[in-house]
Amino acid sequence: MAQLTHNQILILESITKEVISEGNKNEFLVQIIEHAGGFLNAMTRSAYEKSKGVSYNTAKKYRENRKILGVNFVIDND
Repeated sequence: MAQLTHNQILILESITKEVISEGNKNEFLVQIIEHAGGFLNAMTRSAYEKSKGVSYNTAKKYRENRKILGVNFVIDND
């Protein structure tokens, strides 16, 4: 995994401070996850398979797969 830049670390620290200081943090965190998922074009393997018309094994073996929170996602943001 690549190292984070100084600015990226500052952004993560800023998010951490915001989450700690706010009372209703669930909606904010969900929005961050959805926002990041949009940039990644992240889909579960089965959703990717249906969306792209490829087999499950193609999605699994020939695409970038990342396990996030225990769920395998295909990352296709090229």
